[in-house]
Amino acid sequence: MSEHEVIARTHEPITVMTLVTHLAACGLGAGQTVLVHTRLSALGWVVGGAQAVIQALLQVLGPTGTVMMPTQTWKNLDPFSGVHGHVPEAWWPMIRAHWPAYDPATTPSIGMGVVAELFRTWPGAQRSHHPVRSFAALGPQAERLIATHALEDPFGETSPVGQLYALDGFILLLGTDHASNTSLHLAEHRADYPRNRRLQESSAILVEGIRQWVTYSSPLLESNDFATLGAAYEATHQLTPAFVGQAPARFLRQRQLVDWAVTWIEQHRV
Repeated sequence: MSEHEVIARTHEPITVMTLVTHLAACGLGAGQTVLVHTRLSALGWVVGGAQAVIQALLQVLGPTGTVMMPTQTWKNLDPFSGVHGHVPEAWWPMIRAHWPAYDPATTPSIGMGVVAELFRTWPGAQRSHHPVRSFAALGPQAERLIATHALEDPFGETSPVGQLYALDGFILLLGTDHASNTSLHLAEHRADYPRNRRLQESSAILVEGIRQWVTYSSPLLESNDFATLGAAYEATHQLTPAFVGQAPARFLRQRQLVDWAVTWIEQHRV
């Protein structure tokens, strides 16, 4: 959505204080550990943009709270997977040989939105080392959330979403729906269903400071039914989105959602 379109649909400018008030009304509070998914344009025209959103989150959570956001880099995969779109197959060997190795400090996120992209560079933020499905976190629980993000366990027990579950943390979907809810991959990891299997993936990785093209085992991830799953969860629990700015906002306890989603996936995926 262009800035002109965002301005046209905004009733009045959204400030940091507007966001603070609305976030607190959603249930966000001091000391919580929260995984945040954002779509800035859904909020309306924000004075200060992504910077203002991050400042508001940090202000509400306070110095004892921890924010985490997805900072994935999904193009760092073998072109055979289709992530490079219509790139000619003749170019694939060049991609495998020259795609830059993932570096938590410098590799930009892809498709995560401008808030997450700014957040990964925020002073004090730490980022996990997974070359495709990284997360960034800031706050007292940041190191625990990202330290054990294993290559072959992007969304399992040792991953940032698994650590969030262990901490009994929260999810904030800010202008997004459950189609973007990465915590549902933890439920997918735990569920027992016929399509729950693994595949081989390859990425450019720094190994002792040297770029290498590494092949590793990874779970087959499916998210096409996440929006349906999330809508069913909200209907079952009679949840109604609040609003932050002009965006629908869903503030959820992660454990409750993941536990429920495991059963839903086992019942609906064949």
